[in-house]
Amino acid sequence: MNTDNYLIIDAHFDLLTYVTERRKEGKKQVIMNRFYDDFKKGKVNIIVSSLFISEKYIPEMALRNALDQIASLHYEIEESEGKIMLCRNMKDIQYAIDNQKLGILLSFEGLDPIGNDLYLLKVFYELGVRFAGLVWSRRNYVADGAFFSEVETGTEGGLSSFGVKIVKEAERLGMLIDVSHLNDSGFWDVIKFATKPIIASHSNVRKLFNSKRNLTDEQIKAIADSGGVIGINANGMFVTDNNSENNINGLIKHIDYIANLVGVEHVGFGFDLCDMFRDEQVDSLNTHKEIPVLIEKLKEHGYTETEIKKITGENFLRVYKSIL
Repeated sequence: MNTDNYLIIDAHFDLLTYVTERRKEGKKQVIMNRFYDDFKKGKVNIIVSSLFISEKYIPEMALRNALDQIASLHYEIEESEGKIMLCRNMKDIQYAIDNQKLGILLSFEGLDPIGNDLYLLKVFYELGVRFAGLVWSRRNYVADGAFFSEVETGTEGGLSSFGVKIVKEAERLGMLIDVSHLNDSGFWDVIKFATKPIIASHSNVRKLFNSKRNLTDEQIKAIADSGGVIGINANGMFVTDNNSENNINGLIKHIDYIANLVGVEHVGFGFDLCDMFRDEQVDSLNTHKEIPVLIEKLKEHGYTETEIKKITGENFLRVYKSIL
């Protein structure tokens, strides 16, 4: 099957978390040796790599680990023989696409690295971070994550006053606000204070799989009303509790639901593939190399070429153009 005519963006991948740990073990060219072939087989143009901070680095080492991840990317680019580049803006993204390079953008997956220091947001912007995923599933100074337990403290809140400042400053700088992992209260606070399109880079439909990490119908509509996009999450933990649907067919159910609810213009890919951290296959997609199979299934399912192109990358690119 030929997928050369499709722009393919994966809006969320914990790439640098994995790469940095391997580099600390003495390995080099981790992206090239571990991931690049699958990216090429999947015809991937753009990867948004999260700066996810493992619990073992929280709180004191969060900043250092985030900087290590960015440094690791620069080393990996140097070792890639020109095949990988960091993208900071639309000009870079278009250059990567036109020249068949793998373009990597940087995203916070939780603002743990900046603590409660607003000035550090500007520093990370200058280092190339263009997406502000406000929280992971735990609590930080910005907000509460989806799985933060109110049992632990007796409270569960939305955006803090610092979080409101973060949203406003991120938008001023030219960062996209990403609401994946936020709890419901925090989500609606973002809707209240954000003035530009927002994304949920890797979230599915709560009505299809009842997880706090997934989105309600009202949340899906709010993201669409902002002009934003939802990246379908292929981490099987958020797709289904039916093993027979923990696959591409399960993913298409979530794509169908969002497309039918708010339009195909508001759904994309944000696969959140995590089997590289596990001893068993849990992901609904067998690495990025299986993207052409997903595209073929979308065709069989009745999606037109125009609609599929929107889903594979054009929708996210539209939002990027409005902010980056």
